[in-house]
Amino acid sequence: MIGGDEGTKAPAAGAPQPLEWNFSQVFGERAAGEEVQEVDIISAIEFDRTGDHLATGDRGGRVVLFERNDTKDHYGHRRDLERTDYLISRHPEFRYKTEFQSHEPEFDYLKSLEIEEKINKIRWCHTANGALFLLSTNDKTIKFWKVQEKKVKKICDLNVDHSRAMGNGPVVFSRKSASSKQCMENGGCNERPSGYSSIDASLPSGGVPPLRLPVVVTSHETSPVAKCRRIYAHAHDYHINSISNNSDGETFISADDLRINLWNLEISSQSFNIVDVKPANMEDLTEVITSAEFHPTHCNTIAYSSSRGSIRLIDMRQSALCDTHSKLFEEQEVPGSRSFFTEIIASISDIKFAKDGRYILSRDYMTLKLWDINMDRGPVTTFQVHEYLRPKLSDLYENDSIFDKFECCLSGDGRHVATGSYSNLFRVFGCSESSTEATTLEASKNPTRRQVQTPTRPSKPLGTLPRVLRRGMSLVTCNSYTM
Repeated sequence: MIGGDEGTKAPAAGAPQPLEWNFSQVFGERAAGEEVQEVDIISAIEFDRTGDHLATGDRGGRVVLFERNDTKDHYGHRRDLERTDYLISRHPEFRYKTEFQSHEPEFDYLKSLEIEEKINKIRWCHTANGALFLLSTNDKTIKFWKVQEKKVKKICDLNVDHSRAMGNGPVVFSRKSASSKQCMENGGCNERPSGYSSIDASLPSGGVPPLRLPVVVTSHETSPVAKCRRIYAHAHDYHINSISNNSDGETFISADDLRINLWNLEISSQSFNIVDVKPANMEDLTEVITSAEFHPTHCNTIAYSSSRGSIRLIDMRQSALCDTHSKLFEEQEVPGSRSFFTEIIASISDIKFAKDGRYILSRDYMTLKLWDINMDRGPVTTFQVHEYLRPKLSDLYENDSIFDKFECCLSGDGRHVATGSYSNLFRVFGCSESSTEATTLEASKNPTRRQVQTPTRPSKPLGTLPRVLRRGMSLVTCNSYTM
């Protein structure tokens, strides 16, 4: 789907207009009656910085790339554009570019643990020399991929002339069985083995042509080729829940439930542990890391969230092991509002920086919160995503739905935020000053078929992201839902 109309003028400051949503495109549509295979279910999706490329990962460990192909020069001559006082809207269209197998199922013999091939996260890196670079990860292993257009090579000047072979028929070989004894003119016998065969070949009339060595010719056609440049493995004891590349274009971080590691893209043999929340005694564990993100412009700043609803901002210049934070963002609890579910639904499942790095968007089970990094006493705005579920928290706890995870994102201009819900629904909120926009849309080919409806829990999750939460007095591993 696409939001807004690029053909209209920008709204006046202080009076943002609601986005107009139109259906754009669907990928991987199934035929009627075709069964959906579990390995084909999408588990990760990511646009690059320009919005011209889209990458998806599935539970089968594959990464599929799409490329925007709507032409940039279809607006007409410049003279025609100067006659208009508005921009002509572009309808984005994406076409399939390539796909490759990123991860395979593995088995950890030391821990007797099966490692799924499912792609958990995809992150685009800086482009160079016309090549695309991206990071993909499953539960344990991160891979660095390079996708580049290569000229197609063909083999020519073969010895076999396929056209003549098809027209005149192939070279004929006849197999004649011979008896063990054949008579000769002088009356003798030529003894041959019983299994002996003679081969008669019908040769061409002009004789046998000379042998030629095949020639490899580079054509003008190009085809995208994916190559794995680096594999970053054996650095996490727990499942990886986040990867984030740095603005310096050289480093990235990976986070699991208890640790955050810093990597150099060109060095896969070692990483640096910069955050470690694992206590000496695991019984003293009170929270886990749920998401981590680099600041979009400050290469030394990292934000990470926890299962207790807090966000910590750390500065890597302070120390090698960032066991202390420079800022802590958490919402103060209203007296008398605490319940058994308060801590569970406060767990943050995803955080995102705004493009300018001024704001942080966080998603917990019930709400979206927008934080100003210069104001740590509380969120600037709180958006209720599916408040109708609050009376049903007890039922959601019984079937573990209360541990489901949802992701969030901000628009490029920072005026809108979006997140997923149940029943293929997602919500879009306006976060500009004086904006009251709150839209509910269905991710289908008929997004306006129903706008607001009480969703039901889907019968089958689209994907799982493991995390560890403190439930009662014990640690449990939960399967969570991502949109």
